[in-house]
Amino acid sequence: MKLESPKVTLDKSAEETFNFLSDVKNFESLMPENISKFEVLENDKFLFALKGMPEIILKKKEAVPNTKIVLGAAGGKLDFALVADITETEPNKTEVKLNFEGEFNAMMAMMIKGPISKFIETLVTNMKTEV
Repeated sequence: MKLESPKVTLDKSAEETFNFLSDVKNFESLMPENISKFEVLENDKFLFALKGMPEIILKKKEAVPNTKIVLGAAGGKLDFALVADITETEPNKTEVKLNFEGEFNAMMAMMIKGPISKFIETLVTNMKTEV
């Protein structure tokens, strides 16, 4: 299953955006309002839970300076990645898009597609004010 967020344009350089997203504790400020738990476990790993959903642990798996950050599931039954694509369009203007990729059976994919789409859309929307 592959899902994409809308692109957002930030009034920041690619380097500033990359640095913000590289620090996992900053993801707390991007979370939806219905977050029930957020905890930094290590400098590259955090746990979060949304009301009514199980806890999810994300770990930074890859970082390509100023262009891409990959967060992946760390443990649990679901294997997926959340990829932030960062593109500087002009000095101090950067586009960011989130891609969600995971392997799920058809039933699970049907259940989580809506909530995950809304979740990644909220993350990028909140970047406009938080980054």
